Amino acid sequence: MRVFVSIEGCGVQVRGRQLVEPFSWDFQEGQVWLVTGPSGGGKEHFIQALANSKASGLLPLFVSAEGGGYDNQLSSTELVSLETAAALIQEERSNDQGDYIEGGVDTGRTAASFMGEVLAEPVEEAALSQLPEVNLCGVASVLGRGIKYLSTGEIRRVLLCRALLSRCQLLILSEPFAGLDAASRRLLRDFFSRQMKSKEGPAILLSMERFQEIPAGITHVLEFTAGVVSFQGRLLDYQEMLATRRLQAGEGQLQSQFQQKDRTFQELHSQQQDWSAASPARDFPAMEKPATQAVLVDMKDVRVAWGDKVVLNRLNWQVRSGEHWLIRGPNGSGKTTLLELITGDNMQVFCNDVSIFGRRRGTGETIWELKEKMGIVSYRLHLEYRMVGGTDVEAVLLSGFHDSIGLYQQRSQVEQMAVQRWLEIGGFQGRGGEPFSSLSYGEQRAILILRAAVKCPPLLILDEPCHGLDEEQRSLVLHLLETIAATGTTTLLHVTHDPTEVLSCERHILELYQRQSPEDDHKECYRIMQG
Repeated sequence: MRVFVSIEGCGVQVRGRQLVEPFSWDFQEGQVWLVTGPSGGGKEHFIQALANSKASGLLPLFVSAEGGGYDNQLSSTELVSLETAAALIQEERSNDQGDYIEGGVDTGRTAASFMGEVLAEPVEEAALSQLPEVNLCGVASVLGRGIKYLSTGEIRRVLLCRALLSRCQLLILSEPFAGLDAASRRLLRDFFSRQMKSKEGPAILLSMERFQEIPAGITHVLEFTAGVVSFQGRLLDYQEMLATRRLQAGEGQLQSQFQQKDRTFQELHSQQQDWSAASPARDFPAMEKPATQAVLVDMKDVRVAWGDKVVLNRLNWQVRSGEHWLIRGPNGSGKTTLLELITGDNMQVFCNDVSIFGRRRGTGETIWELKEKMGIVSYRLHLEYRMVGGTDVEAVLLSGFHDSIGLYQQRSQVEQMAVQRWLEIGGFQGRGGEPFSSLSYGEQRAILILRAAVKCPPLLILDEPCHGLDEEQRSLVLHLLETIAATGTTTLLHVTHDPTEVLSCERHILELYQRQSPEDDHKECYRIMQG
């Protein structure tokens, strides 16, 4: 049996810091490996090292002092992950020349031009749309659009298509289902099914936080926990080990954690209300419970379009205090655009009739007056925080009190006390001094959820909040959101494609439709339901 990759006594190290302890592992022909483990346990460092092992200056594999070796027979590797998607968007934004172009809009690279970069010969968009890889990934409809205008799910599919077009020998897919709608998930599962049966195409290594979601065809599992390999072997053996772990842990362990964190949260919520009432605003932000059934968001006949691409059309929608909304719809249907009209990150809000907290946008209010009443978790926010260097975890949470990206105020003692309790609630106690950039993607996401919730805002906006979270983090975060909603202080707007992440408090549903043809420009783009 041909050995693709062989590791003997090697770990992962960066600038003298050991990230993964030395281990041994073989990846053989005919095997399909799942790399898994808790967020921050080491799997992210391993797949980055494997993807970059032939690139000078990037994350290396470290050979232990006792000897060892590393051999990779696969000459080219492509990594498709939340990290690579974030890096791509960051690159497009840094190259934006809109300030120097007449009209102020720089569309940047289109999906077609980006994917064409890996082809040996230039291919016209029409010819590109006929390639089997394009049809397999379902990206023919977005070829002419700028990458920066694609939804998260569309970007993930474009990255997968580019990887397949590159004819790489090893394809590493990290969290491949995150942010994908039901149709896209089916496409990806069909791809796995075909690829597992085919002797052509790249070898595949899959990395996922949540073992429950793995597709059929996985044969072996490599698990990392706390920087060490905690399991490697056949899938069936791993499933048996998981069953044993659950029995040993006991069914009530997670429920006990919920109860303990509930008590901590209730105490903290009461303390923050007292601090808010007793302290000047500069020492602790005001916690104001909106009037019963107060209108927090009011949109009338809203229309948003980019060129000939209509995203939202004839949208009439109200959000009242205490109404927790689930927002759903396929990739590209405008869910993120809708939320960005509320948060002020989409300038088309000023050419529409949109009122936030009773004030129509464009009538003299400042974005800071609005954001002080919001908590936000989004892909855009995560990207912006990735560009801020030298920020520790405590500072990220403290910035949630001031609605800033990074911390520019002096750390008040009262706010620091609150942050330490929030870190305890989130399972990050004792880690406030760690650099935010050193955390795994999932750990960063969990910290940003705490940042959004830290001031118990009247409106909590959650755009796919559970991206990259491991199973335990996800369960704790969803429970925390239910607990926050129950206080009556905060109203939730929650976007998710995953039906298992729908909260019991979300009794109102806004479902957006995707534009299928030019005739749809004159139709309503949504429907409203009661859950």
